[in-house]
Amino acid sequence: MQARYRLLGGYALLALLLDQLTKLWVLAAIPEHKSVTVIPGLLDLVNIRNRGAAFGFLNRSDIEWQFWLFLLATLVAAVAIILLVRTSQEQPWLFRALGLVLGGALGNLADRIRFRAVVDFLDIYVGDWHWPAFNVADMAICIGAGLACLLLWRSPRPGPVKEERS
Repeated sequence: MQARYRLLGGYALLALLLDQLTKLWVLAAIPEHKSVTVIPGLLDLVNIRNRGAAFGFLNRSDIEWQFWLFLLATLVAAVAIILLVRTSQEQPWLFRALGLVLGGALGNLADRIRFRAVVDFLDIYVGDWHWPAFNVADMAICIGAGLACLLLWRSPRPGPVKEERS
């Protein structure tokens, strides 16, 4: 197997395992809809379910179609990532970044299949301001996507093709 696919798969597996292990711990240690203060005024661990996407988009219990939408979106993203890795020049950091995105997407997909919702547990806040709760998969997706964007933006563009004269 090519090194690019080992990097993609390795980082995807790392993100997926870290995500699922932390969620298993949260499910075992914190009752649903309860919180545990870790750093007063800054960080709580919670056990909540999000049927929607980032920032609670489509987080509604009265509709069922969002499951299928997010399932399809995950499958499309996975195919796009594999095609990008396949057609990219040798960029090991890009393959790592895309592996994080893929692993995070698969971690949230595993939750959606098992619970029809994603387990979120990190609650960051200051005073009354709360960032929406998130999980390790969300962090992997954000870090990987940010790094991939930076790498793609900074990568040298191929120059114009020069014609050879005979």
